[in-house]
Amino acid sequence: MISKVETAIGAHNITIETGKLARQASGSVVIRCGDTVVLVTAVGDKENKPELGFLPLTIEYQEKLASVGRIPGNYFRREIGRPSDQEVLTCRIIDRPLRPLFAEGYFAETQVIASVLSADQENDPDVLALTGASCALTLSDIPFAGPVAGGRVGCIDGEYVMNPTISQLESSTIDIVVACTEKAVVMVEGKADMLGEDVVLDAIFFAFEQLQPLIDAQKQLQGTNGKEKRIVEPPEIDQELYAKITEIAAADMATVITTADKKERGDKYSKLKEQVIEKLDTDGEKARDISELLGMYRKKEMRNMIVTDSQRIDGRSFDQVRPISCEAGYLPRTHGSSLFTRGETQALVTATLGSERDQQRVETLQGEENKRFMLHYNFPPFCVGEVRRLSGPSRRDIGHGTLAMRGLQAVLPEESVFPYSIRVVSEVLESNGSSSMATVCGGSMALMDAGVPITSPVSGIAMGLIKEDDTVVILSDILGDEDHLGDMDFKVVGTAEGITSLQMDIKIDGVDRSIMSSALEQAKAGRLHILGEMEKGIAQTRTEISEHAPKYHTHQINPDKIRDIIGPGGKIIKELSAEYDAKIEVDDNGLVKVFTSNGVNLEALMTKIKTITAEPEVGEVYKGVVKTIKDFGAFVEILPGTDGLVHISELDTSRVGKVTDIVSEGDEIEVKVLEIDNRGRIRLSRKALLK
Repeated sequence: MISKVETAIGAHNITIETGKLARQASGSVVIRCGDTVVLVTAVGDKENKPELGFLPLTIEYQEKLASVGRIPGNYFRREIGRPSDQEVLTCRIIDRPLRPLFAEGYFAETQVIASVLSADQENDPDVLALTGASCALTLSDIPFAGPVAGGRVGCIDGEYVMNPTISQLESSTIDIVVACTEKAVVMVEGKADMLGEDVVLDAIFFAFEQLQPLIDAQKQLQGTNGKEKRIVEPPEIDQELYAKITEIAAADMATVITTADKKERGDKYSKLKEQVIEKLDTDGEKARDISELLGMYRKKEMRNMIVTDSQRIDGRSFDQVRPISCEAGYLPRTHGSSLFTRGETQALVTATLGSERDQQRVETLQGEENKRFMLHYNFPPFCVGEVRRLSGPSRRDIGHGTLAMRGLQAVLPEESVFPYSIRVVSEVLESNGSSSMATVCGGSMALMDAGVPITSPVSGIAMGLIKEDDTVVILSDILGDEDHLGDMDFKVVGTAEGITSLQMDIKIDGVDRSIMSSALEQAKAGRLHILGEMEKGIAQTRTEISEHAPKYHTHQINPDKIRDIIGPGGKIIKELSAEYDAKIEVDDNGLVKVFTSNGVNLEALMTKIKTITAEPEVGEVYKGVVKTIKDFGAFVEILPGTDGLVHISELDTSRVGKVTDIVSEGDEIEVKVLEIDNRGRIRLSRKALLK
C-alpha cells in the first residue's frame, strides 16, 4: 500500500512516502524537501548470528550526480566505488544515532542505503537521509527502537532557523546537525562562529522541539505500513558462571581498574583473563563466554568505582585534565610544526603553506569547489600498539579530521589578507583517548608556528558520562576505557571566546538539557586550562612565516594588461615561472599573485612583472626603441606592447628636415610623455629632454 505523510519543519514541508519504490527491501521510504529527493532502504538478513557477538551494521550514502543533471568528471564517467568525504561524513551522522537503538541480541547483518535521486542544491539531502534511514528501519521488521529525527539548525541575524538552505548557511553563525528521539537528543555534530555555550545549547534544544513533528510522522506511517517486528531474545547470562568469575577475579580486578598506565592496565587484565579461563574452562569450550562475562564484570566495577567511590581509573578528579606538554617548531624543515602530548595521547602536527594551485578541487552536488584549508588526520596502528596493514583513511579518520578542521577553520584569516593555501596534517603517535582533540590543539600551535595569523588559539576536550539511575557523573578529558565503558563521548572545540565545533555521541536513551549544560560548562573550564598550557609552548603567532615557506607578493594590474603577462599560449608566464622558480597566478580582475621560495627571486620577478604591465604616465621619461618611421614622425615602444608618437617637430630643438636625419628603426632613445588622450594615444617628445 502506498502511503504518504507530510509535515512542516521550519519554512519547508517534508514528505515521506512508502510502498512505491524498492518494495523488496525490509523497509524503504522516499523522503522529499523541495526538489531534493532521497530514497532510503533498510534490509536485515533473516538469520540472526549471536555467535558474532556484535551487530554487523553497514550504512551507505550515495550522491548521484544525475540528481543535479551532471555527468561525473572522472575518467570512467560514473560514480566510482570510493565514497567522497561528504558521503563518508553523512554515513557517520546516520550511523551514530541509529546504532545504539537496535535491540539487544540482534546480530543479523543489516544494511541501510540512502541514495540522492534529485537535488535542488538548496535543501541539503544529508539530514533527509538520516530521517529516512530511521523511517525505513521503523517500518521494517528489524528490531529497532526508533524513530529518530534529524535536522540542521542555523542562526541568522540572531534568530534560530530550522533546516536553513545551503545559501542561507553562508550567513549563518551556526551549522549544527541534531538527531533526537521523542524524549532526548541522541547526536550532535557541527560548528559555530566562536559562540557561547548558552547560544549553542539553545540552538540544540530549539532543534529538538522543532523536530518532534518528524517523529510523529514516522509513527503515523508505521501505524499504516509498519511490519511486525522480529522477536529477539537478549543473550542469556550464565549467572552461575558469572558468580564464579566474580569470585575468582574480584581481588585482582580492583587492581586492574585502578592501574593508571594504559599498557600496564591492559597487560594486567590479559593476565587476569588467562587465569580465570585456566581455572574455569576445564573442557576447553567456555573461553569465549568467560571472556565476555569478565568484560561485563570489568565494566560494572569500573562504573561503580566512579559513581560510588568517586574515583577514576587514573586517580584524577572528575573535572581534571591529564598533564600536558607541548612544543612548537619541533621539526626543522616544515613550515610549521608542533608536538602535543596529553597523558598517553600524542599528536605530531605539521602546517604547510602553498599557492592557490595547491587548493583541493572537490566535485559535489553543488558543483566543483576549491578547498583552501585542508586537515588530514592519520591514525597508524602503532599508536595503540597494534599491527595491521596500512591503507587509506578510514571513515573514523575522515570524521575526526573534519571535526578538527571545523574547529580551526573559524580562526583562519581571510584569503584576501593571507592568500596561502593551508594544509595541516596530524600524525597520531600515541592514543589513549581523544586524539582528535590533540589534533586540534597541535594544529592550532602548528599554524601559529608557521606564521598563519589566526585570530585566536584553539583547543579541544572530550567529555564523558556515567549515568546510573539518577546519579550522573560528567568526566573531563576521558581515557579510552572511560569512552568505551561510559555512556557519552562529547567533544567540544573552541577559543577562549566561544565554541567553534562540537560532536556528541551517546550509548543510552539520550541526554536532557541539564546534563548537556553541565557538560558544556565543564568542557569550557577544561578548554581554558588547555589553552593556558598551550601558551607555554607558543604564546602568539610568529611575526614572519617560516624561511622554508614560499614567499608571496600581490600586485594589482589593469585587466587589459593580463594578456601581456600571460603571452600567446601562456608563453610569457611559463618563461617567467621557470626563470624565477615561482608560481604566478593572475585572476580575471588583474590581481597577480606570486609565490617563490627565494626572496631575491621574488624581488627581481616583481620588478619584471611591473615592467611588463606598467602603464605610461604623463611627465615620465622612458628609454624606448624606435619601431616605425613615418614622414611625420617616429613611433617609439616605451613599454612592452605600448607605443607612442614622437612628432617630427618633437625630435630636436632645431628644425628637422627628415625623421631619418635624427633616428632610425631600432635606435634606443629617451623620450618624455607629453600627453595621453582619451583614446589612449600617447604623444612623446625627445626635444623636451634636450632642452
